[in-house]
Amino acid sequence: MNENPKRYSDEDLEEFRQIINEKLAKARKEYNDLVGSVGTEEDSDDGRVSSFEPMEDSTTATQKAEVKRLAERQMQFIQKLEAALVRIDNKTYGICRATGNLIPKARLRAVPHATLSIEAKNR
Repeated sequence: MNENPKRYSDEDLEEFRQIINEKLAKARKEYNDLVGSVGTEEDSDDGRVSSFEPMEDSTTATQKAEVKRLAERQMQFIQKLEAALVRIDNKTYGICRATGNLIPKARLRAVPHATLSIEAKNR
């Protein structure tokens, strides 16, 4: 009898698909909110001249750069979740790419886009 299955069951994969789809919906909303906030800031410029304009422009530019950085990270997260869905479709989800063993369910529930077991990641 095989103690270490080669892949997760279809039922397990569907559980993970649901977790990933929920995280994906939330991540896409957060991404759209971030992208929208940058657009709103740009559109709110009323053209008034102020003695503080250079400082405000610098602060606004810094804030926009930070929002852009956050949006880029969010997009990377979305792409990792989408790749996890592809692995589910291919029935390779949850298999450590370093060891070939199954990544524990608890880790996948916490980090559903994980491709390495904790042991492999710590090496």
